[in-house]
Amino acid sequence: MALGRPRTFDMDEALDRALQVFWRRGYEGASIAELTQAIGIAPPSLYAAFGNKEGLFRKVLERYVAVRTKFWDEALAAPSAREMVARLLHGTADFMTDACNPPGCLLVRGTVACSDMAQDVHQELIDRRREGERMVCERLLAAKAAGELPADLDPKGFACFVATVLEGMSVHAAGGATRDDLHAVAAMAMRAWPTPTVG
Repeated sequence: MALGRPRTFDMDEALDRALQVFWRRGYEGASIAELTQAIGIAPPSLYAAFGNKEGLFRKVLERYVAVRTKFWDEALAAPSAREMVARLLHGTADFMTDACNPPGCLLVRGTVACSDMAQDVHQELIDRRREGERMVCERLLAAKAAGELPADLDPKGFACFVATVLEGMSVHAAGGATRDDLHAVAAMAMRAWPTPTVG
């Protein structure tokens, strides 16, 4: 039995190059021609490795979350919920304006750009964004139980507020907002932090 030809490209490098195309063009805006040119392979090799464009995009999403958003892990490890949210907000300001990346967040930009023709991809992006909101909510629930937050605070609602600010920062970054602009937004959002009433 003849063995298949070995893959002639580095998978991580290929995903990083494809990521840049998807990030700038969106899922539907990225053509197979652009993707194969960026990766440096022919279309048959792309299909053999990833199945189709959607398969490639899902692999790119996995790598994006694992490699490009490590500041989320650092934020979630913060000693307090308040510091967690502050790190998320200010980390997002830095990430969205990193000169090495297209402005904005792939998950947010991708969700806005998807049409009804790409519902599976659209839902995948929504699910991944909701997962981040869920993790924030869990931390806020624990903080409320520990007395760090007011007893009448709705952790789910506040997590939604935080997610909305983060997503808004992505939209503003894509529209040309500077790093200083986004750090100012982060600081303003932190002024809404609820503190327990003493006495």
